[in-house]
Amino acid sequence: MYNVMIVEDSKPILRNIRTHLDKLNLPLQVTATATNGEEALAIIRQEPIHLLLTDIRMPKMDGLSLIEQAKLANPYLKVVLISGYSDFEYTRKALNLQVFDYLLKPVEREALEEVMGRIVEQLDRLISRSLQELQEIVDPECYAELTFGEEFPLYSHMIIILRKQPFSLGMDRWTSETLERSLAEFFRAQPCRVLLTQTSYQYIILANRGALDWYSSMHECLESLRRHLYEEGLDGIIGGQLISADVDQLPELYYRITSILTTQQRLKHGLVLDTGNPVSMARSETSCMDSLLESTFVHMIQACRKEAFALKLSELMNRWAEENAHWTEIERFVALVVDTFAHLYEERGSGMRLALELRAKQCFEVKTYEDFGRALLEWTAQCFDMLHSQGRKSGELLFEQIDEYVKTNRYASLSISDISMKFHVSPSYISRIIKQVTQRTFVQYYTELRMKEACRLMASQPDMKFKELSELLSFSDQHYFSKVFKEYTGVSPTEYKERLLSTNPE
Repeated sequence: MYNVMIVEDSKPILRNIRTHLDKLNLPLQVTATATNGEEALAIIRQEPIHLLLTDIRMPKMDGLSLIEQAKLANPYLKVVLISGYSDFEYTRKALNLQVFDYLLKPVEREALEEVMGRIVEQLDRLISRSLQELQEIVDPECYAELTFGEEFPLYSHMIIILRKQPFSLGMDRWTSETLERSLAEFFRAQPCRVLLTQTSYQYIILANRGALDWYSSMHECLESLRRHLYEEGLDGIIGGQLISADVDQLPELYYRITSILTTQQRLKHGLVLDTGNPVSMARSETSCMDSLLESTFVHMIQACRKEAFALKLSELMNRWAEENAHWTEIERFVALVVDTFAHLYEERGSGMRLALELRAKQCFEVKTYEDFGRALLEWTAQCFDMLHSQGRKSGELLFEQIDEYVKTNRYASLSISDISMKFHVSPSYISRIIKQVTQRTFVQYYTELRMKEACRLMASQPDMKFKELSELLSFSDQHYFSKVFKEYTGVSPTEYKERLLSTNPE
């Protein structure tokens, strides 16, 4: 049912209109009447009115002033003007105030029914669209409980996003039922609706603008709400603003406010943001992290410096607590750790990223920041242990396979990329494994194998020409082969062959 208010200083006319409305087969109910604009405006600011039928000429506040003020209080309000022929100029001005239609006195039932029918259709479409928009952001189970007949979008002139403060107590109290009761007490008689979103411990609250009548500003209202919830053991960050009549997409507004909350949220203590006021959203850019520190942590992971990493991480977590770090900084750091470990595992042929992400998420689901610190240190230590174990076993096995492959293909011109493609691991990992086992770079290791083979061939086949030898070992030309051979043995191929002949004249 849609709530209708009739504003008319003539009681006979008011009774006539009400009688006609009661007889219409439409979902309309007259919930309020008034004889002047001031009285009507007070009711509109306090009660959910969907449709206003108002006269133009009234004492204290005329119809045009009432419409203008009522639209500010309720952007979705549908207005039908009641006027006489002599008031046509007023009627023309009223149309500029987004009046839905007008009816001439005396109001006839047929004309009233036609206008009311069109209004109901429009209100139905508005509710249907609002419910569809909510489906994008509301938890599926919560959305399943909503029905087409829910009229709350029509009196929701204020949107509030409430999110649980990280590591605050009272997880079991963060339920829709608890919040419904608490907010009903806070907003007094003003209607509001609490809906769980698709983000854990984050709720969207749709409330009547009349709730602001008790406060000097939106920020004061939100701060009072934050304190009210905090006293009930619900510490959260709150962002909200009025919904203007030109807001077409509720999801866009929701995601905008959510993004602002994410940007502004700190590790400790909840806060409030009037997201419609840019001044209230100025953010300090202080940070505990910089690119150099991030690189330091990455290099410690790559070098498997477990103890040094743990010490540095403990120092960082203390700084986060002391400086009340931005929550996004903490999340970004954990994501960096996940990405670094995952990359190293992937280099070694292990797909661990999903498992790492799930385990990292569990670190955030503890009750206190102290628990978070212990969980993070324990998890990263496990990552190092796994990396070390995997590296020792898989690294030794991989080198054996690489060494056999390179020796088998010592006559080919192999690159580290060729080996990478063969064993499905990154070139950088192959380079580290070879360095770890041989204390040489890949180029030094591969060159040594080829030069040993050159020496063996020169000893076993002394008649082989140097050009043939360089081509067999896939060198680009004989001169380059001679240069590399001398760098490795200290003598030229000719000198080396002469020494072989002198020591073994046969």
